[in-house]
This record gives sequence, structure tokens and C-alpha cells, in this order.
Amino acid sequence: MTLPLIAFLVAAIIPVFFGKIRSAPFWLAAQAAALGWNVAQHGDLSSHTLVALAEILIVRATITPRLLRRAIRRRGEPNLDLMPSNLFAWAIAIALVVLAFEFAAPAMSDRQALTLGVVGATVAVALLLLSTNDSPPAQLVAVLFMENALALFESLLPEPWPLPVHGALSVIYPVTVGVGSWLIGAPESTSSAVDVHVAEDRA
Repeated sequence: MTLPLIAFLVAAIIPVFFGKIRSAPFWLAAQAAALGWNVAQHGDLSSHTLVALAEILIVRATITPRLLRRAIRRRGEPNLDLMPSNLFAWAIAIALVVLAFEFAAPAMSDRQALTLGVVGATVAVALLLLSTNDSPPAQLVAVLFMENALALFESLLPEPWPLPVHGALSVIYPVTVGVGSWLIGAPESTSSAVDVHVAEDRA
């Protein structure tokens, strides 16, 4: 029952500690696979469950990684660490993960506590990633991590969100991916031209 949650947690934590920017699309696909596994395991195969599964498998597991991978290649981003590899950043990340599970544990049953802990840990490391890496691809990856955590949070609700609400969230995700991929995949010549104009103005 908890294997999908563990798989999601691994796909959210490992890349922050050891992942490179160009491997981020793979980890997003792995998170989506864990989300789909979780929905299929606990869903009742209703129309809402089938729509959620379709959205996860098509948008989150297939389209999103491809768009992000293409944008990173177009940008020519160096294959650097997602989060700076230093003991200070790692210590903060570990402390945030531990705190997320500590806050989740007292109020809920075992599975609910694990789910809330995974959601809290994912959001915490995503915020840490936003604050430690100003690379546009890394920033977009952090936002998508939080979007996936929000989708996992829905499994805690006694009743799933109504289809219009779920549909709106499903639209926000690909729009975020599309706009973010377009921005980070913009040709470097544009930014170079801006730098030249700024230098000329200063001169």
C-alpha cells in the first residue's frame, strides 16, 4: 500500500541531492509513474479516477519530460547539479525532510501520515531548490515538483476534488510546462543581445 508513496519520495529526494539538470525530466516522469500507481491502487476506477490517470500518464509522464528535455537542449544548459553539492545545503535539505515527517506523524494514521510527510518533504526540497539554484531549468523543475506534490495531496481528501476543479488544475500544469519550456528554451542570442545593449548604455 505504501510502495507508490516511497517511490514518489525517492523520485523527489534523490535528484535534489544527486541529480543533474539534464536528468530532471527522467525524475519528473518517475514521479508521475508513482502518482499513477498511487491513483490506480487506491482509486475505484470511476470516471474521475480514469480522467486523473489519463492526465497523469499523458501530461505528466509523457509530454512534460519531453518538453523540458527539448527546452534544456535548446538552451544549451551546462549539466550542473540541481542543488549545490555542499554539506550546508545537504544538512538543510535533510532537516526539512525530517521536519516534514515530524509534523505529519502525530495527527494522522500511518498511511495518511506517510502521504502528508511525502507531500511536505517534496514541497520543502522544492522551495530549497528554488532558493539555492537560480538556473531557469532548475527553477521550473522545482515548480513542477510542487505541482506533483499537490496532485499527491488530493489522495488525502475524503472525496476527490470535483471534476471542474481537477480539470482546472490539470490545465494549469501543462500551461506552466509550456510557458516555462518556451522561456528557458529561448535562444541565447536574445540574452546576448540584451547584454550588449546594457553594456552600451553603461558605456
